[in-house]
Amino acid sequence: MTAPGAGLLKGLGVTLKHMLKPAATQQYPHVRPDLAPRTRGVIALMTENCTVCMLCARECPDWCIYIDSHKETVPAAKEGGRARTRNMLDRFAIDFSLCMYCGICVEVCPFDALHWSPEFEYAEYRIGNLLHEMPRLREWADTVPPPPALDEGADLPKEVADALDKATAAIEAADQAKAAAEVEAAKPAATPAAAAAAAAAADGGAPRAKRAADIDIEVAVEIDQETYDQLIAEGKSERMARSKAKAAFVRKKKAEMLAAEGGGEAAPADAAALADPAAPAEAEAAAPAAPAAEAAAVEPARPRLADVELEGEVQIDQATYDRLIAEGTSERVARSKAKAAWVKAEKQKMIDEGGAE
Repeated sequence: MTAPGAGLLKGLGVTLKHMLKPAATQQYPHVRPDLAPRTRGVIALMTENCTVCMLCARECPDWCIYIDSHKETVPAAKEGGRARTRNMLDRFAIDFSLCMYCGICVEVCPFDALHWSPEFEYAEYRIGNLLHEMPRLREWADTVPPPPALDEGADLPKEVADALDKATAAIEAADQAKAAAEVEAAKPAATPAAAAAAAAAADGGAPRAKRAADIDIEVAVEIDQETYDQLIAEGKSERMARSKAKAAFVRKKKAEMLAAEGGGEAAPADAAALADPAAPAEAEAAAPAAPAAEAAAVEPARPRLADVELEGEVQIDQATYDRLIAEGTSERVARSKAKAAWVKAEKQKMIDEGGAE
């Protein structure tokens, strides 16, 4: 049986116990609560990051995100580039009367346009006023705390690393340009005597050796038959062989003109290089191009394979085809080279028989 007054004493004991403890109540709104940095207070929007990809609206389980946009044509970033179309954000609204704060929209955003803000003071007297539009969401973005510091030794995010690399490259380029300008400024100015000597050398000094680039070919460009035959025998296409044979003809023609104008003394190395660009440098300097030019001048003109036209279906040279297949060449390459060998043999046969002029 409980003694009389025991309940009263028990209640007074509880009162005394809590009187000696510090108060746990925070005097809001005069004292703001101390919230965690990543408190799910409200969803903030960084409008400059949004690309209107619609991922957040599609993934929202409550369908409380509303987005409107339009397309605009963006001019090309570089001259000659192609203009592109870009989605421009017109409206971004979140109905917080439907939102259940799951955070899926923040997680799926690929461009970090949505963030959690610890702001929680957005109560309204009417439920319809909980539909907050883009300006209000952008204001809340200013209350988003910075991301936590990276662990020691962790790699920087790719975007930050790329931006730092670009900034470093720009600083290095500016430093190099400044150093080059200082070197140029430190160089002594040319004396009048040196300037006069340079002018005299330019006017009355030794003439510059004529180069192959200074020579203009006035005759009709033909093809070098020897080069053409060699390329056809190697299995090159007729179009490629004709192009390279024309280049060889131009080189030989310029070599002849160089040798004729300079008497074999002005630029023998240049002339030899034009006649045979694959020859070693020592052989080019030692062998004059005049005898080759004289031999080419005396040699009578002969019918060329390029001037012969074949009629009928192109076949393949069976011996060439069998040899290439035995060497391990693929069937496509072997067939192509065998056709080229057949064409060359047929054209040569027509020239030998006198059927082509």
